[in-house]
Amino acid sequence: MKVVVIGGTGLIGSKLVAKLNQQGHEVIAASPKSGVNAVTGEGLTTVLAGADVVVDVANSPSWEPAAVLEFFERSSKNLVAAEAKAGVKHHVALSIVGTDRSPDIAYFRAKLAQETVVKASSIPYSIVRATQFFEFLGAIGEAGASDGKIVVPSALFQPLASNDVADCLAEVATGRPLNGTIDLAGPEKAPFNEFVARRLKAAGDGRPVVGDRKAQYYGAAIDDTSLIPLGEARLGKTTLATWLASV
Repeated sequence: MKVVVIGGTGLIGSKLVAKLNQQGHEVIAASPKSGVNAVTGEGLTTVLAGADVVVDVANSPSWEPAAVLEFFERSSKNLVAAEAKAGVKHHVALSIVGTDRSPDIAYFRAKLAQETVVKASSIPYSIVRATQFFEFLGAIGEAGASDGKIVVPSALFQPLASNDVADCLAEVATGRPLNGTIDLAGPEKAPFNEFVARRLKAAGDGRPVVGDRKAQYYGAAIDDTSLIPLGEARLGKTTLATWLASV
């Protein structure tokens, strides 16, 4: 099976490429570094020739509302159009749990727009919505730094390890198209501030972490239903404690 991973040099993409290679598939890590730019369309015809599956894990270089929306809409439209011409049989997109429940978060709006393009195309598809990654807990906490402490939301949170995301994507990509969406989350659920506090403590950061129900997440108010799966979901195997012991 030939699999093209768009964004194949990033955090998730590089892990996914390695896993698929280990399984014996022909895998191409496509990114602007390799001459493939889904936003401009550069290199798509060549890289998709003979491809069975395309997995899109690319990320926008800018989270400015207009820029991130343009990135995901234009790249997705270019991808599905090129896939149709190349005869690709399965398009897999990585999205975020809660994209349809947090319209005030610009990045979520952009990911929802990406999902809309994928669903409207002629290509059989699978959308994997994942919660936030352990790898980003430090940066998320730093965004709430104020007067020697970290203030973050107290809403429920269910992050997971990027390795578990790559495992799920590899399984989905090599299976039959779902023509639907699945949620993927971590094995533990707790208030947002508890995860951030554990990450900072493990990193030797002694700043107190305060959970505030009014604190915003990327400029938007959230609650216990915003960032976690509300129905059936696949769960990663890696706990935060296990992940912290490995970093």
